[in-house]
Amino acid sequence: MATAARRRTTDAVAQPRRRRARLVEEDVLLTAVMLLVAFGAVMVYSASSASTVVKGGGDGTGFLVKYVMYAAAGFVVLHLAARAPLQRVLALTGPILAVALGCLVLVEVPGFGVTVNGATRWLGAGPLQFQPSEIAKLALVLYATRFLAERPRGFRRPKDLMPLGLVAGAIVLLVAKQPDLGTALVVCFTMGAMLVAAGLPMRWLGGFAGAGVVLVSLYAMSASYRRARLTSFLDPWNHAGDAGFQAVQGQIAIGSGGLFGRGLGESVQKIFYLPEAHTDFILAIIGEELGVLGLLALMLLYGAVAWAGLRIAKQAKGRYAMLLAEGLTSLILCQALLNLFAVLGIAPLTGVPLPFLSYGSTNLVVLLACCGLLVNVARGGSVHL
Repeated sequence: MATAARRRTTDAVAQPRRRRARLVEEDVLLTAVMLLVAFGAVMVYSASSASTVVKGGGDGTGFLVKYVMYAAAGFVVLHLAARAPLQRVLALTGPILAVALGCLVLVEVPGFGVTVNGATRWLGAGPLQFQPSEIAKLALVLYATRFLAERPRGFRRPKDLMPLGLVAGAIVLLVAKQPDLGTALVVCFTMGAMLVAAGLPMRWLGGFAGAGVVLVSLYAMSASYRRARLTSFLDPWNHAGDAGFQAVQGQIAIGSGGLFGRGLGESVQKIFYLPEAHTDFILAIIGEELGVLGLLALMLLYGAVAWAGLRIAKQAKGRYAMLLAEGLTSLILCQALLNLFAVLGIAPLTGVPLPFLSYGSTNLVVLLACCGLLVNVARGGSVHL
């Protein structure tokens, strides 16, 4: 009796400790995300205000106001996603995927897709526009999570992955046709990370990766502007006047920032040299204004998101929750790394926004929804398959 009583007392003490340990990951995740969004608001205003005023576009607060509005909507979605039962999320996976695929197809229909800077990636009219490819990324992670979780004993043959391959391939092809190679690469890397987490044999992953490299290379060489981007990536300074212009100006911005930066708001590149600096190249403005220390602080925040997300996946209840947390964390990190490598000149320019910082309505709302689902898993959300 005494032994049983001591065991119950020990369990009673250990259970709150386990709950507190789980809340640590949730608190770290939410704190890092809120700091990134707040920092994003500051940098979007800094990167866009001067050029907007120079071009006669008002007082320079237009992009800041829109960013704050989208962030507020995103935090509402985060709250709803954190409280929704994961069983309901599982039930909505099919409809969400169908809507995402339908919107991707609709973008290609003349008269529906909105073209900006030569790329047709948006639906809607006026200020109410959204990017279906961003929704498709989340929908594919939800579908892949369900597909992989329903097969806990693994896969015997590569063709067992055919349903997932067909859905992922359709999304990648539709996104690449827009054209949006960056989002297509983020989708591929995220799927690769999820397959690793699901226990897929490494020899299969090596084969898939080799086939992917060949396909991406053929796609990159199929159009002159994509070939120019690839060539400029290999030697941007030799193409500084045309295809390598943006890459060179981004490297100049980071290099001129030094260790401590020029000071917040003091960037020169954002006014006359870096076009649309508040979107894909906002990292270069951070490097110029806040220096290497600012970039390191930013990397620490993304590191906190990575730590919290992977810890949440490790402690998740059930295979579905584990794969969902891993997939959502990979989605955020793959996008961040691809943007970082592109701005630093380690990878070709792909037009991927920096998570939580770059101006982009749909991307910001979708990523905050991903964080809400991660909080859901951290609070013990699970699914009975």
